[in-house]
Amino acid sequence: QVQLVESGGGLVQAGGSLRLSCAVSGTIFSLNAISWYRQAPGKQREMVAIITSSGSTNYADSVKGRTAIFRDDTKNTVYLQMNSLKTEDTGVYYCNANNVHTLATSWGQGTQVTVSS
Repeated sequence: QVQLVESGGGLVQAGGSLRLSCAVSGTIFSLNAISWYRQAPGKQREMVAIITSSGSTNYADSVKGRTAIFRDDTKNTVYLQMNSLKTEDTGVYYCNANNVHTLATSWGQGTQVTVSS
């Protein structure tokens, strides 16, 4: 059974930084593309960043230039480093794993990020 556990969320002032972690178990980590999504109150869930099984990355325009996604395959963990945070970055951040062979997809429980002005 695939499990994703997010951590690192919290309350931060605008302009600050946070690093989110997503620990993955129950799957061959290197075969998964890992994405971070966020959902703000009253809005649809949107993808923030993705890192493929080969290490390629892509970002939403809203976070490009101030966010980095990277993976540590020795720890089965993906990180989302967010800098210069804005109030509009507030939301619940979810980790998603997509196995590139089986196409199975799994979600974590989410971690709350609140950016105050």
